[in-house]
Amino acid sequence: MTDSDRMHLMAFMRPISIHTGAWRYPGGMPDANFNFRAIVKLAQRLEEARFEAFFMADHLAMLNMPMDALKRSATATSFEPFTLLSALSMATENLGLIATGSTSFDEPFHVARRFASLDHISGGRAGWNIVTTSNPDAAKNFGLEEHLDHAERYRRAREFYDVVTGLWDSWADDAFVRNVESGVFFDPEKLHTLDHKGEFFSVRGPLHVARPVQGWPLIVQAGGSEAGRQLAAETAEVIFAAQRTIEDGREFYADVKDRMTKLGRNRDHLKILPACLVVIGDSVEEARKKRAVLDSKVHIDSAIASLSVQLGTDASRFDLDEPLPKEIPESNASKSGRERAIRMAEQEGLSVRQLAQRMGGYSGLAMVGTAETVADEMEAWLDGRASDGFTIMFPFLPEGLDLFVDRVVPELQRRGVLRREYAGKTLRENLGLPRPDNQFFKQPSEAAQ
Repeated sequence: MTDSDRMHLMAFMRPISIHTGAWRYPGGMPDANFNFRAIVKLAQRLEEARFEAFFMADHLAMLNMPMDALKRSATATSFEPFTLLSALSMATENLGLIATGSTSFDEPFHVARRFASLDHISGGRAGWNIVTTSNPDAAKNFGLEEHLDHAERYRRAREFYDVVTGLWDSWADDAFVRNVESGVFFDPEKLHTLDHKGEFFSVRGPLHVARPVQGWPLIVQAGGSEAGRQLAAETAEVIFAAQRTIEDGREFYADVKDRMTKLGRNRDHLKILPACLVVIGDSVEEARKKRAVLDSKVHIDSAIASLSVQLGTDASRFDLDEPLPKEIPESNASKSGRERAIRMAEQEGLSVRQLAQRMGGYSGLAMVGTAETVADEMEAWLDGRASDGFTIMFPFLPEGLDLFVDRVVPELQRRGVLRREYAGKTLRENLGLPRPDNQFFKQPSEAAQ
């Protein structure tokens, strides 16, 4: 097995667990969202296990749910991503640092500058998770009363990406001569002014940060809708996917990689890493009991509110003990999230109450068992071309993370599917992804030929 075929692991941190009940789990960390010292220790444990990246989600508004539900959520507050990840870069050496950056409510110049800076500070370990922001309440924090239309959000995202990557290429890699004797700091011939004028943005440039260590910070994308899949095929280098079954994983994997081929992109230059909640026990039965305890910590108010967010409509008006109504109105929220909830209810015959409880905790792919049974499932996804690895979600902390690091990682390494050492110093090197060429300047080695 070559390095590029090995299993890759990211950790989805928010900056802690995604599960709504995690903060209430026995032995858990109720204060973890703002406990910086605890987060440092978690990041260092991830690095010890050779995880490729610490992936931090972000929100630009309080979750749009009733206060009776919101008051039960540990994700109501959280660190600002760049502040936290810059600090974590000083406490780690190899771990990638991925932050969410919105294309709907931020500006390309700001995003380009922040990620370029993080890449330099960390020595080439930054990654940008491109999101279009589905929470309609975010609009009201940025002077807007209405959220952008779904299709418009994705057109804006595509242009946003072009502007950001163009700004990252403002400087040739060898632009800074720093000649003390002549007094020349940089070569003006190796500075490009973007002068972009498009449908959504007018950005002159250039970016006043040197070209990032990785050329471009890693591009991560998570959308599962038709528009999201196409954007990922065009731009992404890692997909934080959301498929719940290996069959769905195979379909998504083949679809996105086939789209890449049609676009002329190398299929190996994209790693698909579906989100996976892992619960480990001494036996499968013990692991299932842990999951049951965890889910029991989700209050029904939070459950219904979470379902409402997923569906983009008020689920409290539905009969809790009846199936989900056949006609769920379209909304301007995440289409892939809505479709996933409806399909889950249909496939598993869930009542509204059961679906809400699943959504209120965690409704995606979960592997619940021993280190051996979980490793078996992970290998099946890898061998079946349903994924290139996983974005691990820990059910509760610190125990959930410690059990994965102490039991699952050694088992995967013993089987030869997970590396024992990092391949390099940058996030791209560790994922087996190339450093992008500068679109405006030839590399020094090319120019010499």
